[in-house]
Amino acid sequence: MLETSVKSHNPASVWQVPDPFRPIYSHAFEVPAGKRLLFISGQFGVAPDGALSPQFEHQCEQAMDNVEALLAAAGMNTTNLVKVTYFLTCSNDAPMLGEIRRRRWSMSEAPSVTALVVSALARPEYVIEIEAIAADGG
Repeated sequence: MLETSVKSHNPASVWQVPDPFRPIYSHAFEVPAGKRLLFISGQFGVAPDGALSPQFEHQCEQAMDNVEALLAAAGMNTTNLVKVTYFLTCSNDAPMLGEIRRRRWSMSEAPSVTALVVSALARPEYVIEIEAIAADGG
């Protein structure tokens, strides 16, 4: 788990994060020197057995499961996330992404986040990709 020396930054000098997004988004997240960092490659909604649902919600849940499995392999969990990037192939899926994020990855010190809508991912059947950076006490 992250120590208190890491810090999110949401100063009044930039647009204010709306209340529903505060548990899932920060403008910036500071990680001081000496912290152990984990860089997680983009994760698709592919299950360990290779299964892939055609539905956005299921792919999103599986991609999050994959990120969580990689965090666990490094002795971390979602509270260690400091930066998350979401790639969606359909802007209409953004509200569902927000709902799933609030349910699964809501936290008091939310990581910095970027969400992009792209024309395609590595395979045409992929509809979401999640990459992340996590940090711990080192």
